[in-house]
Amino acid sequence: MSEYQHAGYIDGELVAGKGAAIEVEDPSTGGTFARLAGLDSAQVESAIASARSAFDSGVWSGLPAQQRVAALGRFIAALAARKDEVTDIVVREAGCPRHSGVMMAQVLAPLKHAGDTLKLFLSLPEMEENPLPLDERINPMGQVVQSLRRYTPTGVVAGIAAYNFPFYTALWKIMPALVTGNTLVLRPSPLTPLSALVFAQAASEAELPPGVLNVVLEAGLEGGKLLSTHRDVDMVAFTGSTAVGEQIMAQAAPTMKRLQLELGGKSAQVFLPDALDQVVANAMIVCMSHAGQGCALGTRIFVPEQNKAEILQQLAGVVGSVRIGPADDPETQMGPVISRAQVERCEHYVQAAVAHGGKVVVGGARPEGLGDGFFFQPTVLDLPDNSNPAAQDEIFGPVVSVIGYRDLDHAVAMANDSRFGLSGYVHGKDRRAALDVALKIKSGTVNVNAGVMSAYASSGGQRASGIGRERGVEGLRIYQQLSCLNIGGI
Repeated sequence: MSEYQHAGYIDGELVAGKGAAIEVEDPSTGGTFARLAGLDSAQVESAIASARSAFDSGVWSGLPAQQRVAALGRFIAALAARKDEVTDIVVREAGCPRHSGVMMAQVLAPLKHAGDTLKLFLSLPEMEENPLPLDERINPMGQVVQSLRRYTPTGVVAGIAAYNFPFYTALWKIMPALVTGNTLVLRPSPLTPLSALVFAQAASEAELPPGVLNVVLEAGLEGGKLLSTHRDVDMVAFTGSTAVGEQIMAQAAPTMKRLQLELGGKSAQVFLPDALDQVVANAMIVCMSHAGQGCALGTRIFVPEQNKAEILQQLAGVVGSVRIGPADDPETQMGPVISRAQVERCEHYVQAAVAHGGKVVVGGARPEGLGDGFFFQPTVLDLPDNSNPAAQDEIFGPVVSVIGYRDLDHAVAMANDSRFGLSGYVHGKDRRAALDVALKIKSGTVNVNAGVMSAYASSGGQRASGIGRERGVEGLRIYQQLSCLNIGGI
C-alpha cells in the first residue's frame, strides 16, 4: 500500500490534505493500492483564492505571450521527463494496458499536443480586424473608423478532468488555459487522482509563478461543487458524463460562468455496402480502446439488413478471441473498466438490451478466472432497432451494438436519432457517397474513412454531448474574452 503525503498544490506549495481519505483502486485487481487524505472544502477555497490573486496581480496574464510560452515549454519538458512515471500511474489507477496502442493516447499524444498548442497560440493575433464593408468605414460625421476584435484572458478557470484519460484530459485544460493568460485550479477524478500530482511537480520545476496552476485532490464532490459555484471562478472546463455536465451547468448559472463541457456520446458508425469488410476491425477498435471507455467511440454500428447475419457471425469469432487480462500483462489485449460500478453498468445494459428484443452475440458477462478485477467481456449485441436502450444510452464499456438499415437514408435517420452528438463515422470505398452520408450526420465531429488526432483540429459536442470546443483555434479562443474596439478619427 502506497501512502501519499500530499493531495494538493496551492500557491506554489505542496499541501497535505485535511479531508476524507482517498482510496485509489487498481482496476486489474479490485484492491486498494494507494491511500491519501484528500483536501477539504476550505483548502479548495484557498486554491481558488490563490488563483484569483495570481490572476488579478497580472504576474502571469501581464507577461508577454512569448514569456508565457517559454515557461510552459519548461513545464512540458518537466512532464516529458516523467513520462515513464505517468505511464506507470495510468496503468495502475486507470487500468489501461501498458502494451496497448491506446497507451500512446494516454501519455505521448498529450505531450505532443501540449507543445503544438503553444505553437498554435503564437500563430493567433491578439487583435484582428472586423470585416466592415467599405460604406461603414466612414461614419455619419465623416470620420474614418476601424473596428477590432481584442482577445484577453477570461480569469480563473476550474479544470475538471475525466478518469478514462486522466493525464490527457487534464492537459486539454491546462495548456490552453495557461497559455492564454488565465490561472487554473485543476481537479482530477477521485478515481484517478495520482497522475495530477505530476503537474504540481512540473509546475514547481518550471518555476511557474505561485497560484498560476493549483491542483486539488478530493475524495468527494464538495470541492468540485465549489469550483462550479464560487464567484471567484470565471470559467469551468469539464470532461465527463452528461449527467454531471448538467449539474455543472445548473451550478454555474447563478454566477454566469463560461462553460466548456465535453460530455457523453453514443456515436454511430455507418458502413456503406462497399465497406463491410471493415466492420470487424472497427468493432474491435471500440472494445480494445481502453475497454470501450471513450466518449467518442463508435458504439452503434449500422450495416445493411441483408448482410447483418453474416457480419454478426464474423464478429462473434473475432471479438470472442480477445485476450482479457491485467493492465500490466504483456499479453493483454483488453484490460478492465474503471470500477465495480462500471462492470454493473455494463451488465445492466446487456440485460436491458435483451429485455427489449436484442440478442447477445458474444460476451455479455464477467469473464472467469481473473479474480476480483473489474473486467467485462467484449460484447456484441444484435439489436432490432435504434430505440433499444443499448443504442440510446452511453454504456462506457466494451459493448457494441449492431443495427441493420434498409437504405442509407434509414441509416442516417437512425444515426441522428440520439440525444448525443459528439462524433460519427462513415466508411465507404466510394468516397463521394461516403461524404454525402457524412454531411447529413448531426455531430460535432464526423470522420470519413479516417480520424484526426491533432492539437490543430478541435472537437466538441452537440446536444447532450456538450458545449464549446477543445483543441484547435476554437479550443484556445474559448479561454479568452472577446471585446470589440472601435476607433474613430483615423
